[in-house]
Amino acid sequence: MSAGISGRTFQAAAEQGRKALVAYYPVGFPDVPGSLDVLRTLCGEGDQPGADLIEIGLPYSDPVMDGVVIQRAGTRALARGVRTRDVFTAVETVASTGTTPVVMTYWNLVDRYGVDAFARDLAAAGGAGLITPDLVPDEASDWFEASDAHGLDRIFLVSPSSTDERIVATANACRGWMYATAVMGVTGTRTASSSAAPELVSRIRALAPDTLVGVGLGVSNGDQAADVATFADGVIVGSAFIKPALAADDAGTPGDLSGIRAVLTDLAAGVRR
Repeated sequence: MSAGISGRTFQAAAEQGRKALVAYYPVGFPDVPGSLDVLRTLCGEGDQPGADLIEIGLPYSDPVMDGVVIQRAGTRALARGVRTRDVFTAVETVASTGTTPVVMTYWNLVDRYGVDAFARDLAAAGGAGLITPDLVPDEASDWFEASDAHGLDRIFLVSPSSTDERIVATANACRGWMYATAVMGVTGTRTASSSAAPELVSRIRALAPDTLVGVGLGVSNGDQAADVATFADGVIVGSAFIKPALAADDAGTPGDLSGIRAVLTDLAAGVRR
């Protein structure tokens, strides 16, 4: 697997003796300008370490693979007028800070925009690549062509139910890193699914040893981030950043980023333990 732009971000964190923190946040919530403020905050401020890589989510009307928290934020973003093109402004905002941006989106939005046009505009905005949760490599010929033409990373997903053959094929298709999905237990508890993440990463290491692996979903605090950092190259966090944003929006203070800053401080410390 080629490390690509986003993979080199993981490698840079490793050179500092730690793992990469990957932060997910949807463009358009609480509104487009407000989401840009959140993204700047997630990139770090002053002496405050930020995320190493930002996953910019593109809200979708039928988010069947998203959890309740992300769905709530996405629904509000759509109601308040977010559009596909706003994601490129978000990418530019993140890239301008020196932080690596990627976009995470359902494939239908890319297809409707035009695959090559989306790749062209993403690259022009400074984006490193695309995470495509509902697109499998077998059906991605258009994306292979467009990503190669515009020098973008391809980040596909695997899960604990993926066969060995699927893991190998996905690793070969990826450029940058591989997204391993596994739900972590909440603080103080461990459910049956909590062991799925290290087991899945162990399988990936055995089958595709050169593959960089980011792990989500469900990490919510620094302790869990430190735990995931013992076996993954990148720790992916989404809902933990969105929850305080939703709380601020519900309270009528959507510009209050203090809750997000507190979560970021905790998580950034977690990947550095």
